[in-house]
Amino acid sequence: MQTTKPVKDPRKQRKRLYTAPAHLRHKIMAAPLSPELRSSKGVKTLPVRKGDTVRVVRGDHIGFEGKVSRVDLKNYRIFLEGLTREKVDGTNIFVSVHPSKVMIKNLKLDDKWRKAIVERKKELATPRKEKKVKKKATKLVAEAVEAPEEKVAEKESVKKASSTPAKKTMRKKKPATEKKKKEKPTAKAKPKTVKKAPAKRRVASKTKGET
Repeated sequence: MQTTKPVKDPRKQRKRLYTAPAHLRHKIMAAPLSPELRSSKGVKTLPVRKGDTVRVVRGDHIGFEGKVSRVDLKNYRIFLEGLTREKVDGTNIFVSVHPSKVMIKNLKLDDKWRKAIVERKKELATPRKEKKVKKKATKLVAEAVEAPEEKVAEKESVKKASSTPAKKTMRKKKPATEKKKKEKPTAKAKPKTVKKAPAKRRVASKTKGET
């Protein structure tokens, strides 16, 4: 199976965001659930859909709560009923909000597919919690079992130490070592060098013809 490497270049990240297919865009439109919904449904996040009631948690319109009237997958924005602003010419338009700035207060579960998604995510989340609880329980049991065994072993070691008298250990005296006298290195006699007499220059014999 071919695996894709994580992209670190900002240009490529933006390109992937703007050219993402519909099924990935739907995941990007997810928002966190309120604490009440999280405890009842057992799910932390879900994609925002038309008909859900959300509350703005961050941004200029913090605290506004309303029903989702439209979801724009192309621009990654949602529109809420009642959240409008007036233009210069006097017409009212809806203000768009990014789904990461809202918290879902009420879910619309008319769709059977969405119900199945919630149930599936809940089943996936429960085994993790059970595993954590089991690990903690096993650790506590192991610690409870090990604690009395360690105490018994400590008591036995203390009894043995008290019953057996401590033997005095005699230290052996080290023999006095004579200090070695450092001998100074004797100067070695230099070999006598005999100076050779300078070699005499050979004078070329004069030929008869030369004057």
